[in-house]
This record gives sequence, C-alpha cells and structure tokens, in this order.
Amino acid sequence: MKHAVMTGLSEADYLEGERTSQVRHEYVSGEVFAMAGGSKAHNIISLNVAMLLRNALRGSGCQTFIADMRVHVAAQSGYYYPDVVVTCAPGDLASDAPKDHLDSPVLIVEVLSPTTEAIDRREKMLAYRHIENLREYVLVDQERRWVEVYRRIESGWVADLYSPEDVITLDTAKLNFGMGDVYDGSGVA
Repeated sequence: MKHAVMTGLSEADYLEGERTSQVRHEYVSGEVFAMAGGSKAHNIISLNVAMLLRNALRGSGCQTFIADMRVHVAAQSGYYYPDVVVTCAPGDLASDAPKDHLDSPVLIVEVLSPTTEAIDRREKMLAYRHIENLREYVLVDQERRWVEVYRRIESGWVADLYSPEDVITLDTAKLNFGMGDVYDGSGVA
C-alpha cells in the first residue's frame, strides 16, 4: 500500500481541509498521509475495546472516542487518528474545547494491521510519548490474540505483554478484561 503525500502544508490548512474531506488524513510536520481502510476484524476489535472502556469510565469524568477523533501531538506538529482514545482533561472536554481533536489523552489504543503495524510501533509510539498526560499506549494484534500495554512510569515506559489466557489490565480505566472480550465476534482465534 502507498500513502498519498503532500508536503509543506501548514497545520491550519490541514485542519481546514480535514474538516471537509471525505477521506481521513494524518498530519506530521507539514506532510499529509491518507488513511487506509480497515478490515471487519479491525473494526470489531476497536469497537469491543471502546465499549469496554466507555462502560468502565461512565460517570468518571473521562470520555472514550473511536476512529474519527484526531489526537494532536504538539511537540511533533502532528495529528493522528488512533483507533480508540480516552481523555479526562478538562481542556479536551470543556464546551469550548476543539470539537475535532484532543490534546491530552490518557490512553490510546491502536489495532495493528499488516499495513499500519510498523507506523503504530515506531512513529506513533514515539510521537505519543510526547503527550504529557498519556499513561498507557495499547497495541492490539488483529491477526492473533495478543495485546501489548505500554505504561508510563516515573523512570520511563514499561511493557506488559498479554497472551490468549491472560487477563488484561488497564490502570487508567481501572479495568480488567479477558482476550475473549477484546476479540468477541472478530473471528480471531
């Protein structure tokens, strides 16, 4: 797969164009990349995780978003569309907050696909680490039951790797769940 690239676009021009575009694009330092479509399994897994988070966070002051909500990484002059994102920041949730992006998420989930895995593991992981409020970055494999949770601790980041029989823990949502909850209905064994 190849991405369509435009160079030298200002952040303001990107945001203006994205508000009317029929296709989603990510933005990194003046370059715009068209987003690839997802599979049924990718969509079901994203929805399952979003539902788990939304239910766990109901009444907490935090909000869960899926697919079409951009995350702004100011330090990288970038905007990305994670599969699932949670924010608790008043600046993201206030009535006068931007309606089309978040600046201070606490949790980001990316469902890995063959075409996006390298970007999710390198570019996005490195960019997201610049978000001060981010506490957990979750990678979910869409081809096998495998989840990686990267957590921010005082000395940096640590990874917890979950295999099919494990119970996954997300500290930011105070949530524990099994692989069956993540992969339900996806066809991933």
